[in-house]
Amino acid sequence: MNSNIAGKVVVITGASSGLGEATARSLSVQGATVVLGARRVDRLQALVDALTASGGKALALATDVTDAAQVKALVDEAVRIFGRVDVMLNNAGLMPHSPLERLKLDDWDRMIDVNLKGVLYGIAAALPHMQRQKSGHIINVSSVAGHKVHPGSAVYSATKTAVRVISEGLRMEVKPYGIRTTVLSPGAVSSELMHSVTEPDVAEGIRQFYAEYAIPAETFARMVVFAMSQPDDVDINEILFRPTDQEL
Repeated sequence: MNSNIAGKVVVITGASSGLGEATARSLSVQGATVVLGARRVDRLQALVDALTASGGKALALATDVTDAAQVKALVDEAVRIFGRVDVMLNNAGLMPHSPLERLKLDDWDRMIDVNLKGVLYGIAAALPHMQRQKSGHIINVSSVAGHKVHPGSAVYSATKTAVRVISEGLRMEVKPYGIRTTVLSPGAVSSELMHSVTEPDVAEGIRQFYAEYAIPAETFARMVVFAMSQPDDVDINEILFRPTDQEL
């Protein structure tokens, strides 16, 4: 059990499946208390039940990250019950790729609302508590697409690039409070992200790509553990990782 993870209170959005679920399981095993937010309450509660049955501490709260009040309520509940929030993992995201010429305005709005504003709402919810504590760790999820743009990924890449920019600005601003910041940029990692693609032809191409290259969600969890487990005077600011075979 890692001494810099055990006992920490970790809030995770997008926790009902994929990267968020894998991270919740990994951190719980290492002694963290996990406070889980997502829209699918049944899956969240099943995860909480499994974690607590194994001796862990976990709490679930229905959370739509496009609603700032719900994100604030998630973090506030963590603080009310457990006394503090040590880590905020802004993980919720979606990836409805499509060429711009298809004019998928609803998809564009959803990506901006979830991938970008959802991260900002997470920061807004956690930051005041961490400032009062003079400690904390905010972990934001970007993507390889936040480093490289490909046809069909323009809006998604824009949101993920913005997450990196916001994270760097946050890093500099929170120095007086002893708060650490990390931005994770995964490549193809198994999750339900591909299911958010609304164009059938694009979805099939992404499905084939993930079937060939994707690595397990637990890989992402190990990156979170690595960043969290460093001594308090070490701030891992960015981790970019891919499957070994992924070229893009």
